[in-house]
Amino acid sequence: MSRSMNSEIVESFSQMVREKGIDRDRLVTVIEDIFGMMVKKKYGLEANYEIVVNMDKGDIEIFLIREVVDEVEDPTMQIDINTAREKSGEELDVGEEYVEIIDLTDFGRRLVSTAKQNLNQRIKEIEKDLIHDEYSDKIGDIVVGDVYQVRRNDVLINHNRTELILPKSEQISKERYRKGDVIRCVVKEVLRKGSGMPAVIVSRADSLFLRKLFEQEIPEIYDGVITIRKIAREPGERAKVAVESHDDRIDAVGACVGMKGVRIHAIVRELNNENIDVINWTDDIHLFIQRSLAPAKLMDVKVDRPTRTAKVHVDTEQASLAIGRNGQNIRLGSELTGYRIEIVKEGEEITKTMAEYEIDINEFIPEFGEEMINTLINAGYRTANDVILASVSDLLANVPGISIEQINDIIVEMKKAFAEED
Repeated sequence: MSRSMNSEIVESFSQMVREKGIDRDRLVTVIEDIFGMMVKKKYGLEANYEIVVNMDKGDIEIFLIREVVDEVEDPTMQIDINTAREKSGEELDVGEEYVEIIDLTDFGRRLVSTAKQNLNQRIKEIEKDLIHDEYSDKIGDIVVGDVYQVRRNDVLINHNRTELILPKSEQISKERYRKGDVIRCVVKEVLRKGSGMPAVIVSRADSLFLRKLFEQEIPEIYDGVITIRKIAREPGERAKVAVESHDDRIDAVGACVGMKGVRIHAIVRELNNENIDVINWTDDIHLFIQRSLAPAKLMDVKVDRPTRTAKVHVDTEQASLAIGRNGQNIRLGSELTGYRIEIVKEGEEITKTMAEYEIDINEFIPEFGEEMINTLINAGYRTANDVILASVSDLLANVPGISIEQINDIIVEMKKAFAEED
């Protein structure tokens, strides 16, 4: 019985070494610790013992070591000479060590069962650490997995037998996922979830995903000849990417677009036909603002550096292009340049600013209640874009009592409000 129990325990953990990549030596140490605790519970804290784990043979051997004496004072540490000779069949002398192999059945079913539970718990802890460390190293990398469950607030993805979570807030809004779909995402963050497994959050909506797609599709970016200086993005709708070439012989925009647009089209298809504007980076802020509001043609740009605002004068016919649908172009241009852009129609006193295409967070009180909205405001989130552009980890850290599920609901509702305005 004990031999089969030994084999069963060792085989189950050998399987973990093979399937889950748990370090063999670390696993042996855990087994030694757990069985060592068993020995101490039965024979006392001072017991002298040795545990040998043989993964290849599928065996655990426990040796209790006692000193041979004439008269026993401490049964945990000593054995009388007659008993030692009788059990070992050897002519042992006083002062020598008597080594006895302890059968698992000697510990009793309750103690063995407790040991197995402790082993399973320790293995789960190791698994958590492995997943956390592995995917923390992968933050910013693209992973490919298959959808195995579509839920209301998120999609669960299988990647190398690890569950990845694609929250609604990190999905491209127009996309629909089905079980079995193979999708690409970027690893965004790894969150500890109490006693459960770490939550590996992936994204298709984050600008980092777009950046990594550029690196994959455009060798010059991967090699560092061209650098992406800034990205402004509204996932599934439109993005602006500012690029810079470090080689005068290479046109940054041309390299990113590719012959007949083949490179940029591969990225656009991956992002569900998201429009992508690639523009040349420049330190000349006037010129950069002009480029950021393309395709609109501007008449004049007046920059106030201390307040980081820019007044852009346009012909009346160009105003709608500069502003874009529901302020999308001016919003992305402001995000890309870091300046609050105001559009001034030539011949009119009225100016249009990015703020006019925002949604005040108080408008969502009917959906989420005054208490939640006040909590968000007190944490510094005053507009819908403040919340949408924040990371899940920042919201969890800054907003007391909020959950991932609540964050997903709020972001989805806010994005829906922008869509309805469109």
